[in-house]
Amino acid sequence: MSPFPRRFIEDSSMEDPGISIFPSIYYRPINPNDLDRLEQIHRDLFPIKYESEFFRSVVNGIDIVSWAAVDRSRPEDHSDELIGFVTAKFVLAKESEIDDLIHYDSSKGEETLIYILTLGVVETYRNRGIAMSLISEVIKYASGLSLCRGVYLHVIAHNNAAILLYQRLMFRCVRRLHGFYLIKHQHFDAFLFVYFINGSRTPCSPLEVAMFVVNYMKSGIKSVASKLVNKEEKGLKWLICKDTDCVLPTLTKSNLGSSSGYEFI
Repeated sequence: MSPFPRRFIEDSSMEDPGISIFPSIYYRPINPNDLDRLEQIHRDLFPIKYESEFFRSVVNGIDIVSWAAVDRSRPEDHSDELIGFVTAKFVLAKESEIDDLIHYDSSKGEETLIYILTLGVVETYRNRGIAMSLISEVIKYASGLSLCRGVYLHVIAHNNAAILLYQRLMFRCVRRLHGFYLIKHQHFDAFLFVYFINGSRTPCSPLEVAMFVVNYMKSGIKSVASKLVNKEEKGLKWLICKDTDCVLPTLTKSNLGSSSGYEFI
């Protein structure tokens, strides 16, 4: 069991001075000078308290790898200040919760995985592709390690934005974990996503197939709804599914909770 808390992803509401219309985002390792800022952002982002040991391990690179996002176009005294980050740790593949999904090659030696612990982007830098770039840095790093078999993480089940991000990055959803998160005395399910590398890819899981079918159906329903709108069917409130003779309500965008502990990108 890891001494560090499970991974969350969130955006901070912290204000950042001197943001350019076209920021110059640069990615680098987290270092000891980032300690105070890193702690501050974690306090603002996450519903759980991280111990000082965790932050010391991150900034000193003790059993943890990390990347910081900074905006070099900001005023000089803020140009190297964290506006986003990702932290991750190595896990032995045979001791992980996805050991049954890994194709092992015993001739290579002790194989590992990288588990993403925390990922965050401050609110004023949202929707700029920073979270995607940070995860891409992890994938690129892991892919260069011959003994690393993949990158994996958990995401709360109702966070559609995060799920879409991981799907775009070619992560695969392999499991649904019931009651995985406990937030304010309430349990929430989580999806387990894996990015397989270095020949460890496994066949599609039943959950992955099911999610593909659901997303495909949603896409089809939205397409039908769009055509109906274009035909100015103003009084229509229901869509008819001809194949199954079922009646489906018109899709509306789900409202994501904003309380502490929910995941957003």
